[in-house]
Formats: sequence, structure tokens, C-alpha cells
Amino acid sequence: MNNLLKFIKPYKKQVVLGPIFKLLEAIFEVSIPTIMVLITDKGIGTKNINYIIEVGLIMFLMACLGVISSFTCQYFASIASQGFGTALRNEMFKKIGNFSYNEIDDFGTPSLINRVTNDVNQLQLALALFIRLAIRVPFLCIGGIIMAMLLDVKLSVIMYLSIPLFAFAVYLIMSKSLPLYKVVQKKLDKLALILRENLSGVRVIRAFSRVESEKVRFKEANENLAGTAIKVGKISALMNPVTSIIMNFALMAVIWFGGVRVNIGGMTTGKVIAYINYINLVLSALIVLASLIVTFTKATASASRVNEIFNTQPSIKYSGNGSFSKNYDESIPILKFHNVSFAYKDSKEDAISNISFEIKRGQTVGIIGGTGSGKTTLINLIPRLYDASKGSILINGINVEEYTKNELENNIGLVPQKAVLFSGTVSQNIRWGNQNASMEEVKKAAEIGMASEFVERMPEKYDTYISQGGVNFSGGQKQRLTIARAIVKKPEILIMDDSLSALDYATDAALRKALRENSRGMTVIMVTQRISTIKNADLIIVLDDGKLAGVGTHEELLEKSSVYNEICSSQMKKEEAI
Repeated sequence: MNNLLKFIKPYKKQVVLGPIFKLLEAIFEVSIPTIMVLITDKGIGTKNINYIIEVGLIMFLMACLGVISSFTCQYFASIASQGFGTALRNEMFKKIGNFSYNEIDDFGTPSLINRVTNDVNQLQLALALFIRLAIRVPFLCIGGIIMAMLLDVKLSVIMYLSIPLFAFAVYLIMSKSLPLYKVVQKKLDKLALILRENLSGVRVIRAFSRVESEKVRFKEANENLAGTAIKVGKISALMNPVTSIIMNFALMAVIWFGGVRVNIGGMTTGKVIAYINYINLVLSALIVLASLIVTFTKATASASRVNEIFNTQPSIKYSGNGSFSKNYDESIPILKFHNVSFAYKDSKEDAISNISFEIKRGQTVGIIGGTGSGKTTLINLIPRLYDASKGSILINGINVEEYTKNELENNIGLVPQKAVLFSGTVSQNIRWGNQNASMEEVKKAAEIGMASEFVERMPEKYDTYISQGGVNFSGGQKQRLTIARAIVKKPEILIMDDSLSALDYATDAALRKALRENSRGMTVIMVTQRISTIKNADLIIVLDDGKLAGVGTHEELLEKSSVYNEICSSQMKKEEAI
């Protein structure tokens, strides 16, 4: 919980002053029924109009002061809760940004979104209610009971009997409903997962005519959530009628026995009216208290989910201070894998096993292999998206774990398998690689990445707006823009993870030619399924089922790698057509 309390510290003044003003309102509220006794017994009973007006003005002044106190508390509560929520979301977003792929895989994207939005909203509500009601409600309960006892001790027996009965009814309802709130939150996570999958994969869903089946899947999850929510709603809905019945029976008893005591001269009519107000005040406060407990219980569950993010330490730590030296030794390979193995979390088998090879500076390297052979896994280890389970990865002779995060990010350009663009202009997306890139550098990167040919044809050119996810661009156009985004960084190592797959053979060849002509000193690593893309590479790495099946040039591998031969044989006709 200390993780969350630190976000409240900047608003200590509001958290302290808010309840004080709410306490003032409660004091006025508790005092008014007693003043009504004076009006009823001394004013109305004696027909003293002046006294009624004087006391009435005092009540009006107290009511005004109560309203002002309430507004002031509400103002403080709004500032504190909104400021707390804003700071908490910012810190959560920052923390999630430091997670490695392992942590993101563990939590799941929909769950992370729900934690940053719904759970933080629940905590904001809890803080606002704490400032507004946490002191006011107990004061009304205790103050109301004391004031009622001062009016008439004997009549207070009714309150003593009704409060335990009231509390027992509230306890039964809450004991049934609170566990279901946690179930609702989990089912909401599942619904968010289905919704995200459907929105992000809408093209695939339509391509495979799965729209109707996905509707059924969403409907089942939605109805499952609704069923649980309705169940907890039905239980919670009993709160008001059950408590109202107890309250009304208590009021009936007060009126009955109060009338008897008035007849025998044991108390005045004004005191009976005041007593009715006090018992209403106390029992109503208990209903609010029950609602507060529900809110705080839900907030506790949300706090646990938020703290889970803060308490999760990234599995990849950047403790080194290594940097990419410009004075490098030509005899040292820029990249070296030494007996590297890697297994995904909770997996019993290695995704890649015992991989060793060396890449020299400025080489163009191809990585090829069948589906699931470990190509993407291997290149993800270079910028430390994951850490190797065994072995070591050296860049310029230094273990990759010794480099700072910024050094790796600034000197390694990665074009992911799935082309991802962000809402904004074309130039803004390309500048993701280098925020300080000039317009000439942006255009040059687009030219090398073969993106300029379609961007220049657009009416607004580099100011063309890209919709969320790049849905207004084709697959090939998105790939070329993501390549330009990596090129504008001018990295030491450029990694392209099957990022030419959506390009035709002519564009593929033109892009590779542009890269060769403009990447002097840059080491280019291309993951691909096409022999044509890498057959002229300086070095080709062949993977098969997570193991190294060959390293060498195209000609060398044709002679000594059966796996490479099989791949070549399956694509020979396509190669001859180029």
C-alpha cells in the first residue's frame, strides 16, 4: 500500500482539510434536530413568533455554513482524487514501459489496460469518498446516538435493538456480494481481451468468415459478465429495502412509545420529532457506511492489482555502463553468439538451443529457416527484448548485458515482423527512429526504404495523416515506412524481421540495393523466408527447429546444408523468374 500512499502526499492539505470541513457540516447537521426541539416546544408551543424567527434564522445560517463546508470539502476531494489518479496512471505507464516482453506476456495487454483505467478509477472514487465521508459518517452515527440518548434514555432502547439488527442485515448482504465483485473484475478482463482481439484482428476475422462465430464468442463472454453483475446487483439491491424496513419499524416504535411518553408527560412533542430525526440520521449513516465498505473493498482489490504492477520487477535489468565505441577493433566481430540457448517462461523446451556464430562489422547477414525454427526469437535477444537463458551475446566484444538501455536503443534498429504505425503524420512516424531528424534525413530514409515512391504521390506527402494502426495504408506500404523509421536512426546494427514479406520481388530487390549503397559501416541482419532476399548476403545463418543448421555463404550452404538445400529447392522456380 505504501506504493500508493506516496501519490497522495502532494495532496496532504486537501486530504486533511477536506474531512475537517465535512466534519463541520456534520456538526451542523447533528445540531439542527435539537434546535427544532426549541422551535417546537418554546416557539410553536407558546406561539412566540419572534422566537421562531430568531431560531429559524440561526438554523438557516447553520444550513448555509453546512452547504459552504460541503462544497469546500467536495472541492478538496476533487483536486486530491483527480491529482492522485493522474499521477498514478503516469507512474504505472512509466513502469509498464520498463517491462520486458516476459512481464507483458504474463499480465496480458487487456489486463494492463484495465488496471491503468478501471482500477485507478476505483481508487480515485475511494479516495474521494474517504475525504468526503470517512469522518462524517462515523461522526453522524456516534453523534446521533449521543444526542438521542440526551433527549430520552428510555426511548433509546429502540435504537439499541434496531442497530444490531440493521448491522446484521448489512453484513449478510455484503458477505454475499463482495466476493462476486472480484469475479466481475476478472470477467471484465476476459471481455476486454476478446474485444481487443476482435478490433485488432478484424481483417483476419472477416477474411476467414469468422464474424458470426466471434459474435457468439463475444456474446457468451458478455452474457457471462452480465449474469454475474446481475447476480451481485440483485444481492446489493436488497440493501435499501431491507434496511428501509428495519428503519421504518424503528420509526413506528419511536412514534408509538414516544406518543405514550408524551401522554404521560415523560417528554415533549418536540423531543419526539427530534428523536425521529436522529434515528433517521443514524440509520441512514449506517447505509452510507455499508456502501463505503463495499467501495473500499473493491478499491482494496484494485489496489492489489495496481500494486502487482509496481511490485513486479523487470526481468531485464540494465546495470552496466557499456557504450558503442567509435574506435573499434576490426578484428573483433560486431556480434557474436556463444552457445546461446533460450526458453520462454513456463516452457519446458528451448526455443533456440546452443547457437554460436560471429558477424563482422558492415556485413549483410541473412537468417532463414522454417516456420517456428527460432528466427524471431534469435534476433529478439540482440536488443535484449529477452535475455538468453544460457550462453552469451557479445556486441563489439562486450556482453550485451553490460550496455545501457539507451545505448542499445540508439545503436540497434529493429524492424519488427508485424508492421506497427502510430496515429500521426508520415514524417512523425518516421521520426520515431530519430526525433531530431531533419526533413532531408526523413526523405532520405524514406527513399532508401522505398517509401518515398508512394508518399510523394500523396497530396499532402509527408504530412499525410496515418490512422491508428496504419489502417489507411497497405501491408507493403506499412512495412516500407517501418523500415524507413529504423533507417533514419542510422543504427550500428539494423535488424529486419521478415519485414520484406509484403513486398513484391522487384521492390524487395530495389530496397536491398538501396540498403547496400547507403549502409556503409552498418551491419544489416535480415530474417526472411525468401532465398532471393539473402542469396547475395555476406553470411547466411540457417535455423531448423531452434538449432543451427548451417552458417556460410549461399554457395557454401548449397554444398554442406541439407536444410538450406531443401529451402532452395522449394523456391527455385521463383528464383529463376527474377
